[in-house]
Formats: sequence, C-alpha cells, structure tokens
Amino acid sequence: MSRKITVGAAQLGPIARTESRRQVVARMIDLMREAKSRGCHYVAFPELALTTFFPRWYTENQAEIDAWFETEMPGPETLPLFEEARKLGIGFYLGYAELAQEDGVTHHYNTSILVDPTGTIVGKYRKVHLPGHREHEPWRAFQHLEKRYFERGNLGFGAWRAQAAAEKGIFGMALCNDRRWPETYRVLGLQGVEMAFIGYNTPIHYPPVPEHDHLQGFHNHLVMQAGAYQNGMWIVGIAKAGKEEDCDLLGQSCIIAPTGEMVAMCSTVEDELVTSVCDLDRCRELKDNVFNFGLHREPETYRLIVDTKGPVEPA
Repeated sequence: MSRKITVGAAQLGPIARTESRRQVVARMIDLMREAKSRGCHYVAFPELALTTFFPRWYTENQAEIDAWFETEMPGPETLPLFEEARKLGIGFYLGYAELAQEDGVTHHYNTSILVDPTGTIVGKYRKVHLPGHREHEPWRAFQHLEKRYFERGNLGFGAWRAQAAAEKGIFGMALCNDRRWPETYRVLGLQGVEMAFIGYNTPIHYPPVPEHDHLQGFHNHLVMQAGAYQNGMWIVGIAKAGKEEDCDLLGQSCIIAPTGEMVAMCSTVEDELVTSVCDLDRCRELKDNVFNFGLHREPETYRLIVDTKGPVEPA
C-alpha cells in the first residue's frame, strides 16, 4: 500500500472583525475544492480560522468574548465545511475557539480538530502553551490576551491513526506557540507521529521585544524545521496572514519534510494553497537512524525537564 499522501496548507488572508463565519467558511470551501483538484487527501486551515484574531482586544464583557467561541462542532455555520469534505472525500485540520461544558462547568479552549475524509471528527487538541498576558496593557500597539480568554488545554498532545484513507498514517496536532517548544514535538514523536498539523496567528511586531521583529519569519521556520528533523515527522504549518485589523500577520505557511527541508511555502499574505506529495515512509530515515529513540535516548538523565517548571540555577 502506498504511503504517499498529498497534503495542502490552506493559508487564510486577513479576516475582518465584521466578517461572518459563513463568509469565512465559504473562503475555506473554495480552498478545499482547490485542494481536491490538486489531489489532496488532507487540507489544513489556521489557528482560530473562523474569526479575526480576537485576543488582540481587551474586554471585560464575557458575553462579548463568548461570541467568538463555538459551542458545537460542527454547528449551523460550520456544517457546510464538513458536508463539502464528505462530498469531496477529503480530510481537514481546523483551529477554532471552543466553548465547552464539562461536568457542568464552562471552559474556554483554543482548539483544533482532525476530520477524516468521511467528515467525521477523529481527533481533538486543546492548546497547551498559551502566550501573551492576562491583564490590560494599553502601552501595547495591540493586546495578546490568550492567557485571559483561554484555559490551558487538558487533553495533552495526542496521536491518531487515519483509518478512512489509504495512507493510514499517524497524525498529531499543535497550535501556534506550541511550535516554539521542543517538548511539543518530542511528545508527538514518542507516539510515532508521522505528520503534525500546526496552525498559527503570528504578528510580525512583538511589543515586548521589538528588536526581534525582523526575525519572526526566521524563528517561525527554525522551530518547525528543527522539530521535524529531531523527531522524523512531516510538519504542516498553516498561517493566518496579512494586515488584519491593523495588525500585520506573518503568513509563510509551509510544508516541511522529516529531514527539516522546506518543500513548499506560501508566497503571499492572502488566501493561498500550497501542496506537497508527502511520503510517510521517509519518516523512517530519521526514526530508524539518527533519532532512533529506543536505541539512543537516555530518559533517566532528563528528569529536570519534567521535575521543574522554571530554571534551576546551580548553588
């Protein structure tokens, strides 16, 4: 059985604050149809793909905040995306804000799902590494209030086998800031993940350290290429891009091989699809050799990684 699959990174250009979910879903369906015409088995959309990046605004009105969240998936406005996927026989990855009821308590998560080519949700991930701040910081050009509006994900980094398509690969998910942390990739790699989808919204301007603004693109690719190589997996990074409500978002959506090589990258900051044929068997080049975990890892020497949260300096 062939282990080659064709995957599309479906970058989205700016989404206005006034743009409805139905309008955004229509844009996504256009990209999904284009992906199908190029032979894609899966197409991946960005983090918080259904709305503008709302954590850039501070509000204490909970109803206003909750309006950005989805209470069900699919819901009336997102169902057409699932129906189109089922019609086309294409799977997808989607990031969104999730309002969840668990044990009678309301929770807010930055979430992504993996949907197979039958339109069935087969995996869910909730963002672990929440960036930004909790309180109003008016000195910033824009806010980054993920720590205020979301809770840390409670599902961990999962892995799922795709059983509804010929490739039967092992897939993982992460979101935005997760890609900057090596633990993300290692936990996925230890589960044999062969392809990870990572949606993101990355401003070019970083208010706390503006001297790094010119490095945003470099750092974006650096961490994903390193994660791909050190864990022998394909990485599909999918951006929200362009000037969105006066905030410049990076773009540069990409597909990265297990060797760390960039095989496709978007060249605009608009709605754009890039695709690549990905041979999942190429993961073995790394998993069986340089990064053969069973042969070379020495986990008993890594206790500090899980035993402490912050740095421990020598006495």
